[in-house]
Amino acid sequence: MKKGLILEGGAMRGLFTAGVIDVMMEHGIVYDGAIGVSAGAAFGCNYKSGQIGRVLRYNTRFCADKRYSGFGVLIKTGNIYSTEFCYGEVPLRYDVFDFDAYRRNPMSFYVVCTDVETGEAVYHAYEGTEESGFDWIRASASMPFVSQIVEIDGRKLLDGGIADSIPVRYFESLGYDRSVVVLTQPLGYHKRANPFAPLMKLMYKQYPRLVETMANRHLHYNETLAYIREREQKGELLVIRPPMDLPVGKVEKNPERLREAYRIGREEAEKRLPEILSFLGETQAEGGKRP
Repeated sequence: MKKGLILEGGAMRGLFTAGVIDVMMEHGIVYDGAIGVSAGAAFGCNYKSGQIGRVLRYNTRFCADKRYSGFGVLIKTGNIYSTEFCYGEVPLRYDVFDFDAYRRNPMSFYVVCTDVETGEAVYHAYEGTEESGFDWIRASASMPFVSQIVEIDGRKLLDGGIADSIPVRYFESLGYDRSVVVLTQPLGYHKRANPFAPLMKLMYKQYPRLVETMANRHLHYNETLAYIREREQKGELLVIRPPMDLPVGKVEKNPERLREAYRIGREEAEKRLPEILSFLGETQAEGGKRP
């Protein structure tokens, strides 16, 4: 049995995911591998570094900081989340990411990006080195329209959610046959066609395959949700999703709303904990906490 953790994106809806993974870390739940898309990558990497509470801590501290995110940052840098501050100063100075712990943990961690020239998903095993920093994480979380294209090793990349929002099939292709999927939309959510199709064609006219992938994103997403639901009902996947629409915006400036989304995630994970442990074939860690 190969145990996997699959983390959907969703910008600041990812605080729900942060609550879920913190509870799982606190209870010593171990996976062979994890894969994150967009915010799922940016927040999920803390599972491998074992940094419980870090996602909530730095997001509530800096969400209203003009250096961190917002339209002022977008106008100045071309990115709604500051490359220098979010992926430089915060993890290297203000709330330090533990690269050593990340590398020591044998769990594999993958991030998903979208190649803007091919319109296809790119899956990358993120090694976690200070030299390469968070470039792959940043690329995975670079939302279209409000982020610059990230170039890595000759590839031009954007948000992984464009091409593969919930990479269940990819993880299955790697042999992960016992996976927990964390979604950031409630049961019954149905993605609609992108209402900004004309702008999309204009802004990315030099990348026709990206435009095509973006135009069809809702179809692929909804089909993937149906596949996940089918597998869930058969007991082949365990899915954790919010019980309602989360009270946060994509660029949330209110720390209390972030705390509420996080609280909902924790509450859902704690409620489902016996089910999670049973599904993964684990027993409760002594004292209910990570040793």
